[in-house]
Amino acid sequence: MVKRGLLLVYTGEGKGKTTASLGLTLRAIGRGMKVEFLQFIKSPERTYGEQIALRKLGVETEQLGIGFTWTKTPEEHREALKKAWKKVKNALQDETIDLLVLDELNNALAIQTFPIEDVLPLHEVIEAIKNRPPRMHVVITGRAADLALLEIADLVSTMEPTKHYYSDQNISAVKGLEF
Repeated sequence: MVKRGLLLVYTGEGKGKTTASLGLTLRAIGRGMKVEFLQFIKSPERTYGEQIALRKLGVETEQLGIGFTWTKTPEEHREALKKAWKKVKNALQDETIDLLVLDELNNALAIQTFPIEDVLPLHEVIEAIKNRPPRMHVVITGRAADLALLEIADLVSTMEPTKHYYSDQNISAVKGLEF
């Protein structure tokens, strides 16, 4: 049995990154583990299927973002990222959490349309992950994972699309499949 927490990263352009983290969450719950599920981009103003299900299972889940970067001003996003990072730093020090899912953290770290380094510094993220409680597992999802995160990860899975109904059939997000 593994005596230390692992860092798992799900990245890539394909569908399934959050879904994979939800599968791990379900497995961890089944084993009596305490799970916290924090979502970086998604807004608390909307309701998501995974949020509903996780709450029914007793998992703390929180949407820390304010939506896609084009939906609000850069300053609004920066403020949300600053608050999100504070919440995540605290979670990364919580010795009672067995599995911490940082959904769409990769997306947040990859923002280039406005500066984020001062509110979500990559070097701090990496240090906080490295210095988490020894038995805490961390899952990070989202497109465009930074190479520095990939280097410290114990597992990296890249989801690549072969065929997708968004682009191939012009079908938009489907309730129950994407949200």
